[in-house]
Amino acid sequence: MVIDQQHRLHGAFLPADECSAMTDHSTALFRCPHDPLTVLERGWLSANNIVLHGLPGEGAVLVDTGHCNHAGQTLALLHHALQGEPLRRVLNTHLHSDHCGGNATVQATFSSQILVPAGSLAAVIDWDEDRLGYRPTGQRCPRFVAAGALAAGERLTVGTRHWEVLAAPGHDPDALMLFEATDGVLISADALWQNGFGVVFPELDGLDAFDRVAETLALIGRIAPARVIPGHGTPFDDVPAALQRAGRRLSRFVANPALHARHAGKVLLKYHLMEEQQQALDAARSWAETTPLFESTRSRAGFDGPPGEWFQELLAELLAVDALRLDDQQRLHDV
Repeated sequence: MVIDQQHRLHGAFLPADECSAMTDHSTALFRCPHDPLTVLERGWLSANNIVLHGLPGEGAVLVDTGHCNHAGQTLALLHHALQGEPLRRVLNTHLHSDHCGGNATVQATFSSQILVPAGSLAAVIDWDEDRLGYRPTGQRCPRFVAAGALAAGERLTVGTRHWEVLAAPGHDPDALMLFEATDGVLISADALWQNGFGVVFPELDGLDAFDRVAETLALIGRIAPARVIPGHGTPFDDVPAALQRAGRRLSRFVANPALHARHAGKVLLKYHLMEEQQQALDAARSWAETTPLFESTRSRAGFDGPPGEWFQELLAELLAVDALRLDDQQRLHDV
């Protein structure tokens, strides 16, 4: 299966204020000429969206909906990709805010049923923001209604394609992947990117989850996909090389968990500024000092100083590589 880039959607289509840093500046649309699949490549604040097109009259299925900040952009992209096709269902690979933050808007617009990973369904029904992770991470996600759950081992048929649901613990304990064996296409979410994988969040809660990452990478190696559609970044087909890079990265984290915690702290801070776009330095420091998971990165990294010093140290590293900018009025800006 070959997914060719047909065109890139530029600023005239995407308002500048909808675009974020870290390759969020533009969105690419990939459409397979022979099979019913559209990939809306987003960036880092919003995860990629994958439209699985059905047979005539069947309706489409959307995998992941991006961040709530980009909900308007997501709707515009979906209308463009669907061309009037009904959107019957939304599937979430996991419930981090960059993957499901658009659920409420998409559901209200298309009346779509939403299926979430089975391990997360109860937390969605109760809308428990601690269990869902939004309060510990200091992130936001509008409430939505789940119609049911998706579990590892199930098979999903859309059009003529059959997708197997695979467990992908590590980055998130309830995370799922979708695999279409005929053409060897894997929707990997944050379990495998072209260069690495997502932060292993359970490790920040004191759980031993690096082994789960290794198991998920081993599973991907066994099924040997021909093409991977990641949660972030361009679809790629050099999967063995990506697995090798991910394995080396995992080995470094296993050997030095403090390195992973430090990396996670910078990711959380950068992500927060992507959400806010700009914020007074004191307000960002207050966010860091009151966000439980950011505090966990400090303790897991073995940093002995107070939370404010941890924030300042990670901020200095992000400023040094131009990931953030501090202006003369002491306001932080995402770049």
